[in-house]
Amino acid sequence: MAISTRLNEYLQDNEVNYDLVSHPHSFNSLSSAIAAQVSPAQLAKAVILEDHEGRKMMAVLPANHKISLGALGDKLNRDLHLMKEQAVYQIFNDCENGAIPPLGGAYNLEAVYDDLLVEAKDVYFEAGDHSSLVHMSRKDFVKLIKDAKHLRFSHQNIH
Repeated sequence: MAISTRLNEYLQDNEVNYDLVSHPHSFNSLSSAIAAQVSPAQLAKAVILEDHEGRKMMAVLPANHKISLGALGDKLNRDLHLMKEQAVYQIFNDCENGAIPPLGGAYNLEAVYDDLLVEAKDVYFEAGDHSSLVHMSRKDFVKLIKDAKHLRFSHQNIH
């Protein structure tokens, strides 16, 4: 079980309580939730975007939701698209490919969070590998994302 170096430092610097949850190897956030027996609505996943000026942004939403790029772009007055995978891997070079911790502050990325994430009592997210999740209280998660934008920009993908 491994936590990304930058994520670990960020969590320690912000003095939040968390624990790591081990699970069988997975390939994406939804399969991580299933493998760890966690509700997908409680698992925060990150999607890395870029706008028409090349500015990068992390959008964070529940694992059972799909991002609406149009809705998010309209709300932020930006033309957003998914960032190319190879560029994402370079930003998150202390993580396994695709296991992105959804805390923009840990990676100096602007971030926007879907309001649905703070409805659950606890929040889980990728620790930086495909076999462990970070688990923390909603209160501690909100502390970490307090300076980020909060909007509704996703819709449920799986019921």
